[in-house]
Parts: sequence; C-alpha cells; structure tokens
Amino acid sequence: MTKIKAIFFDIDGTIRSFKTKTIPENTANTLKKLKEQGIKIFIATGRAPFHTTFLNDLLDFKFDGYITINGQYCYLENGEVKNINDDFKKSIFAKNKDFADRALRVLGCAYKTSDVLNDEASSEKVENGLIFIGFVGMIDPCRDEVFDAIDRCKSAGIRPIMITGDHIDTAVAIAKQLKIIEDAKNARTGAEIDGITEEELIEVVKNVSVFARVQPEHKTRIVKALQKLNYITAMTGDGVNDAPSIKQANVGVAMGITGTDVTKGASDIIIADDNFATIVNAVEEGRKNYDNIRKIIQFQLSTNMAEVLVIFISSLLGITFLTPAHLLWINMITDSTPGLALGTEKAEGNIMKRKPRKTDDSVFADGAGVDMIWQGIVMAILVAISFFMGEFLENGRFLLAESKHGMSMAFLTMNFVEMFHAVCMRSQRKSIFKLNSFNWWLLGAIVLTIIFTIGVIYIPFFVNLFGFESINFTEFMVAFTLAFAIIPIIEIVKFFERKFSKA
Repeated sequence: MTKIKAIFFDIDGTIRSFKTKTIPENTANTLKKLKEQGIKIFIATGRAPFHTTFLNDLLDFKFDGYITINGQYCYLENGEVKNINDDFKKSIFAKNKDFADRALRVLGCAYKTSDVLNDEASSEKVENGLIFIGFVGMIDPCRDEVFDAIDRCKSAGIRPIMITGDHIDTAVAIAKQLKIIEDAKNARTGAEIDGITEEELIEVVKNVSVFARVQPEHKTRIVKALQKLNYITAMTGDGVNDAPSIKQANVGVAMGITGTDVTKGASDIIIADDNFATIVNAVEEGRKNYDNIRKIIQFQLSTNMAEVLVIFISSLLGITFLTPAHLLWINMITDSTPGLALGTEKAEGNIMKRKPRKTDDSVFADGAGVDMIWQGIVMAILVAISFFMGEFLENGRFLLAESKHGMSMAFLTMNFVEMFHAVCMRSQRKSIFKLNSFNWWLLGAIVLTIIFTIGVIYIPFFVNLFGFESINFTEFMVAFTLAFAIIPIIEIVKFFERKFSKA
C-alpha cells in the first residue's frame, strides 16, 4: 500500500466547526498525531492568506503549508527555500511522471512574494521566480461499470478511442487500466498532430487510440480522419471545446448533467446520467430494436407470400382453398398479434458480440430475404397439403374438387402455421430451443389466436358465416401436425446455416 505523505484539509466544516467556530479537541489531536507520524498537513481553502492566521491561535502547532484563494496563493510555514539544480529538477520530473503513471492528475504548487501586484503586472513577471513547494496528485477513478462497457464495445466491434486534454502519461495510465491500449506507443499528443498532414493523420488513427494534450481543432481532425477510413464515429464530451468535434461526428453525444448548452445543442443524443456505460447500453438497445424490426418484417412478408401462393395455386387448379373473408380474418387476427409480440423480444445473448452492420445493408441482408421466400413457399405447400387431406378424408379419395372439410383444414393450418412460424422468427439463426429468454407476449398472442381460430371452426354462427364444415378430431390433428411441421423444417435449415457459416 502506498504510504500517505501529505494530507490537505478544508477549514470550515472540516477543521473548524460551523457551530462553535473552534477546532474540536479530537480533530486537533488527530492532526497532531499525523504530524508525529511524519505526514505533512496542509490547508486548502478559498480564503485569502490573511484569513488563515487564526488557526495558529487555535492550535499549539502549525500546518506545513497553505493553498489559499483556490490555489492562487501557496506558501510553506517556516519552509526553507533552496535553489533548484539539475538533480532536483530530475527528481521533480521523475515524481511527476510517477504520479501521472498512476493515473493521477498532477498540479505543481509554487509561490512568490511581491510588494506590488497591479494590473501592470504581466504573466511573464508573475510566473517567473516562483518557489516550488510540491505536487498535488488528484485521482478521478474510473467508474466500475466502465471496465465492462469497454470490453463490450470491443466484442461488439466498436473501437474506443480516448481524446483528452490531460497529460499523456496520465492518459496512457488510464487507457491501460481500461485496456484501451496496451502500450504507450499507441498514444500521441496534440503537438505531434500539429506536425503531420491529413494523410499522415489517417495512417496514425488506424492504430493510435489515445490522444492527449489536444485542442478542439485536434479533436475535429481526428474525427474527420476516422470518417475518411469509413468509420461511423460517435463523439462524446461535455465542454464547449468538444462541440465542434461532436458536430462533425456521425453521432454526437453530450453529457446531460455536466454538458454545456452549446455541447448539447451540437449533439444528436444527450446522456442523462453522464455515464459511458449508458452509451453502450444504447447501442445494445438499438441493435435489439433493429433485430426485432427485421423479425417482424420477415414474419409478415413470408406469411403474406404464403397466402398469395395459396390463392395462386388454388386459382390454377380451379378450386377454392381460402376465400377473401378467410384471408381478411387471417391478416387481422393471426398476422397482427404475433407480429406485434415479436417487437417485444429481448436481445439475443450474442447481440453485443456481432460486428457492426454495414450502412448500406438492407433489412433483407444476411440471408433474410432468401429465408422469407423459402419459408413462404413451405407454408403454402403445407396449407395446400392440408386442403387435399381434408378433401380425401371427406370423399375417401383425392379429387380436384371443392371441399368444405378441406377448406376448414386449410384455414386451420394457415392460422396455426403462421403462429408456429412466429415462434421460429424469435431468432434468425439461433435455435429457439436454446434461447435464454421467454416471450410471454408472444405466448399470449398465440393462445388468444388459437382460441379465436378454434371458435371460428366449431361455433355454428362462424361456421355458417365463413362457409366451413366442423371437422372431427382426426382432421383437426392432421391440420395441426402439418402446421407444426414448420418448426422442425426451419430448425433443420438453421442448423445447416450455422454449420456452413462456421465453416
């Protein structure tokens, strides 16, 4: 464990009680013990220097130093001033790097005395001849959830890039902790960017993932370079200096709590909790919604294709499989409820392990269009078989003739096959038997549709209305079995698609 060498204290509410305006005895004893252990104790306050002298009257010992007016004035108590030589400079730089390598933001503290300080005093005069008193190392630790978020980004094919105004050593240390980079060679400074052309910068951003000590124009140049490499970029930030690069990025993301109005105005998305992990969650949610839209489209188009093919086949044969009234019922009841339920599907387990899709990919990419066609054909064939089985069971032989039993079985099969097909659409490639989630909305939609469908087949009013003939148990089971066959058929095709895709 790193030994603490110095501690900084505020005055009001920390050292001194708000109520009594005194330093409590236990606080004074604690401060004394710290000094006895060799730990330096400092005051850090917004007060002016002359507003700290009262502390000497409240204690029988003195603080080692003071940082007053929020860092504008720093001094040591009874400190000895020594000249800085080369060896001392080296030790200072080494300690600064040591702090930075531990992901600390380092501030150097120094002071000077002057009898006159007026408007004529230039920065060159004020900032020369300072007396160095030490470093202040501050750490802004990474949120616990950020580590997992970075890992999820990488597995999803999203490349995290750090662009910061911090010192390069601090930036590299943090980036290593987050596993954004493994080596300091993958980091550059803003000064290095100034010295290269746009073409050279494009080559740099291919491998460099940390940019430190950057200016607003550097951030914009980096984003443009990535875009020229056909990267879809998302830029996050909170300050005014981030606004140009946020505006340049394909997706600008501003912080809702700490973000400035300018930054929010330039962004496309505002993160309400200022948490990077929320951005990753948004990516997952977007992928899930896109997947569900594809599932709904594939389900609707394939079932509609099946219905069209059924009508086409029946027209060619000169017999009626389904009437317009039957199709209207199927579209309104059977197609709609399971289709809507597919929109509530949870994200698949591998959704954040997929690479980003191409911007020009259609909803029919990755074989979805082909799946839609062959699935529609298979469903139409199953419905046609169901009709002829009903006609056979009614007449005792196969005839190309009208059959109310065949029509009833075809209607039943069409309804059931679409519901079973909706179950298969829960995942385009993954087996439905290996899905980790359960869609209760889809189950409810299927149960409701089954009840309505059975009612249409067996309730006399609907039987007469739709021109059906109530079918027996054997006919019902034949229609049900034919409809259920869509599940093993699709599962077998999925199996071979997975096998060949791995190969």
